[in-house]
Amino acid sequence: MGGAGFVGRHLVAALAARGARVTVPTRRRERAKHLILLPTVDVVEVERLDARVLAQLAAGRDAVVNLAGILHGPDFRLAHVELAQSAVNACHRAGVGRLLHMSALGADPAAPSEYLRSKGSGERAVLAADDIAVTVFRPSIIFGPEDRFLNLFARLAAWLPLFVLGSPGACFQPVYVGDVVRAFLAALDSDDSAGKSYDLCGPRQYTLRQLIELVCAITGRRRLVIGLPDGLSYLQAWSMELLPVKLLTRDNYYSMRVPNVSGSVFPFGIQPVVLEATAPSWLAPAGPRERYPQLRWKAKR
Repeated sequence: MGGAGFVGRHLVAALAARGARVTVPTRRRERAKHLILLPTVDVVEVERLDARVLAQLAAGRDAVVNLAGILHGPDFRLAHVELAQSAVNACHRAGVGRLLHMSALGADPAAPSEYLRSKGSGERAVLAADDIAVTVFRPSIIFGPEDRFLNLFARLAAWLPLFVLGSPGACFQPVYVGDVVRAFLAALDSDDSAGKSYDLCGPRQYTLRQLIELVCAITGRRRLVIGLPDGLSYLQAWSMELLPVKLLTRDNYYSMRVPNVSGSVFPFGIQPVVLEATAPSWLAPAGPRERYPQLRWKAKR
């Protein structure tokens, strides 16, 4: 589940490159058209992702991977708890003994946001399945060429003269999508990973302000960043929650009150990529003329 999403497309492509047979269920086949041409991948359009349907798709397979997740409500429980339980039930019905589950850093049933609470409950549901070899991953914010994180900041910087930023001191430890995929593949190859949870974080920590300033530097756009105090940060989230397109909600504000960082070593001996080393490959201007503002930024001119 979630195979047509940001992380899913990278993981499915990596599995296909290994020659593995992969079935990707999706409610809209059009969203997974980038996977259809992969030779060992079947994209199946289904109306409901319940245990019965998932069991039919999982029959005869070695593992089930659950990447399903949403950032904005109101369906947190459906996406993070009920689908996680459906994945467990599908494994039981289909006789699949291996389950990899995507949770989130800071997931906890007692967390301040519904996003983190539901992620925590989903994590508990899969780990409670003692008869299935379950591995849970808890990533920080994941970045990569098609992410909705750094790319969102880059798009906003293209037309906003300044950033009025709520929760500017919120802490993150972004992890590269390629490293997340490598961890999933390593877990599939490792019997020792069963029953364990792994934090997935990059090598550096940043505040939200630092991340936006970094994106501006990479894209060569000089933008003023004005950080809001806590009360105004909440009001900003509340007002943006009313917009047709959800960029920020009060639940996001509550999530950002929990530092999204970890002191754990990246698992399986993988050395995680530094954000500054890879993000310019898709964020930086391409031509010499386009790179000129970026060079001026770095020179403080």
